[in-house]
Amino acid sequence: MSSLRSILRPAGFYACVGLLLAVAAPLWSQSESKQKIKGLKEFAKEGSTAIPKIAPYLKDIDEEVRREAVRSLVQVGTQRSLEPLVSACRDNDAEVQIRATDGLVNFYLPGYVSTGLSASLKRAGTVVTGRWSDTANSDVVEPDTPLRPEIVEALSSLVQHGSSMDSRANAARALGLLRARNGQPALLDSLKTKDSRLIFESLIALQKIRDPQSADRVAFLIRDLDEKVQLAAIETAGILRSKEALPQLKRVLEDPRSKKVRRYAVTALANIADPSTHSTLQGFMADKDDEVRASAIEGLGRIGDPQDKAALNAAWQGDQKTPVRLATAYALVRAGNLDTSNFAPLGYLVNQLNQRSWRGVASPYLSELALQPAARGAIIAATQSASTSDEKIGLVQALAGCGSTDAVSILEQLSRDPDPAVAKESLRSLRILRGTAR
Repeated sequence: MSSLRSILRPAGFYACVGLLLAVAAPLWSQSESKQKIKGLKEFAKEGSTAIPKIAPYLKDIDEEVRREAVRSLVQVGTQRSLEPLVSACRDNDAEVQIRATDGLVNFYLPGYVSTGLSASLKRAGTVVTGRWSDTANSDVVEPDTPLRPEIVEALSSLVQHGSSMDSRANAARALGLLRARNGQPALLDSLKTKDSRLIFESLIALQKIRDPQSADRVAFLIRDLDEKVQLAAIETAGILRSKEALPQLKRVLEDPRSKKVRRYAVTALANIADPSTHSTLQGFMADKDDEVRASAIEGLGRIGDPQDKAALNAAWQGDQKTPVRLATAYALVRAGNLDTSNFAPLGYLVNQLNQRSWRGVASPYLSELALQPAARGAIIAATQSASTSDEKIGLVQALAGCGSTDAVSILEQLSRDPDPAVAKESLRSLRILRGTAR
């Protein structure tokens, strides 16, 4: 019996030790993780020199440590943080993916992390969620912003293979914010998924990239059952000027599910401006809805049928609703009315740059008109006679994307304007123009 006890005693002892270790190991591991997280927060205060210290923690076994490592990299925020953030996009944790994505965007759009999805992340167990806005994000980098190809590749991979639908949709949004033309294949593939958020963000991204080659790949969504997706698809088809979408848009107008869908569909027809829709747009010129009338007139202006001039002049004289007057002014300038006096159509568009409520409508009209040589000459003349800073800024912005060197001289002149805001915007427009001028 005594010999049996001597044999069992060590076995019981080691069993107890094993049990104690099993209980203590997680506690020790948790304590170690807390120390690592504390250290990472200190590293972030050191700036870019601490990046080599932070980067190894992106491979830590504890996802909380990896998340803090990404936060620290984003806080540092220099060019040297881009490579480890790209690496973090390949993590299998959705929160790490989202924070890394927002960190990459933040480098190009400083301050984005305070408004992006990562700013609202909440975790419930293993599920991470963020607060999405009901409206599309309107941020976008300057058109001449150079992008590293590895960033576009990492974000494209996330769109297709992210760990959650939120991380995939967030990556789709990022491709749009960065105007990542090479990210379009991933965005187009995502349109075939069943997740409305991912589809919506991909459509908005395609709008920002504005590549006409993608135009006909969105038409199948124009009658989607989710109205938010349907509206985004209609808008995207219009912005990209998809001829493939015309039959679907006409069907939508036969029986629109809402007033908003009807407005979007007419606006899309106006943007596409196919001659086959001329009579349809003419029919909407007398519509009770101000926005519908404005879109119809805008579309007729793009189609450019000389026989419409009388009807456009009648609308200019008779319709006093501001959206309609702006659209009619745009259409008449396209038709050749280049008078820049205050009561002329072009003068009216310039004057509206002084109105905060309407400059967002007048400015895109002027930017589109600046693509036409004759209208561009009139806009350059208006720039020289502009009487307010708002007018000068709006006009130089319109010339930024005209793609023609005949606008360089006036932009150089205004880059020396005594108003710092005008000078700054002129330099920006000059930089963009020089990067795209033919």
